[in-house]
Amino acid sequence: MSSTSLLVFLAGMVTALITHSACLGHDTPPGHPERVERLRTVLAVLDGMDLQRHEAPMAAEADILRVHPESHLRALREAAPEEGLVALDGDTFLSPGSLEAAWRCVGAALKGVDLVLGGQAQTAFAAVRPPGHHAERETAMGFCLFGTVAAAAKYALDHHGLARVAILDFDVHHGNGTQDLVEDDPRILFCSSHQAPLFPGTGAAHETGADDNVVNVPLPAGTDWPTLRRAWNRTILPRVEAFAPEMIFISAGFDCHRADPLGGMTLEAADFGLLTERIMEVAEECCGGRVVSVLEGGYDLAALAAGVAEHVNVLKGGA
Repeated sequence: MSSTSLLVFLAGMVTALITHSACLGHDTPPGHPERVERLRTVLAVLDGMDLQRHEAPMAAEADILRVHPESHLRALREAAPEEGLVALDGDTFLSPGSLEAAWRCVGAALKGVDLVLGGQAQTAFAAVRPPGHHAERETAMGFCLFGTVAAAAKYALDHHGLARVAILDFDVHHGNGTQDLVEDDPRILFCSSHQAPLFPGTGAAHETGADDNVVNVPLPAGTDWPTLRRAWNRTILPRVEAFAPEMIFISAGFDCHRADPLGGMTLEAADFGLLTERIMEVAEECCGGRVVSVLEGGYDLAALAAGVAEHVNVLKGGA
């Protein structure tokens, strides 16, 4: 048993919750699905859980530059309004508080890496917004400004000296941004199950990355838990086991729920717990259970709250 695993074993199963009030300051237009109430709902359902709570720091610029060029940061800074809203595209908006929120999203994910690799927690959940898995190298899109999980994966490799990490994405939408940011880095395995056809129109099975380090499993509308479970058990998790990552990141989107207005899958809240159990089983085998999860999608408030509760309960060792 490693010294880090021993610390966690002696302290009991510890899950860190990382968030920041600045993430409530990212505004979107009335009726927009990615709204402030999403995070309020998530924090409310987690309020009574036994979690180690941390405030998300601001990421350093160097941490964002691992995945985005300076031109992307400059474009967002120049577009950011002093008041009101600026539309970057038909779905993606900047308000006066958006950039701090996005910087703290990255900071939250990096804090999770530090806590888990430092032995203070075994798992971490970053309850933050805006989401990040659609942000490409120089393009903010799909509600996303920075590639939060990709930045955290690169940080674990470059700052902490890990050799291999895996990113697992179960959002109903393909994480085109994450794929764009990591597909040329053989140290990172990116695996995504997602509905297709659906926004953003990427994620075909033949998209396998520069070093066969991308695994895409497109699934049809109407996909239920048995179908999703088979896809993960037969395709995704065996690839993770073979890759043997030293840490696993989760892009945790809860829009595969049957009630979600932006997807067409038919999962129930409990299914997110069952999927998380399978991920944790593999994580225990590969990397001592070291997992950092980051909130992505989920746009029906009740379904989002219930799915997050199931997911985090498993992260912290609940049945």
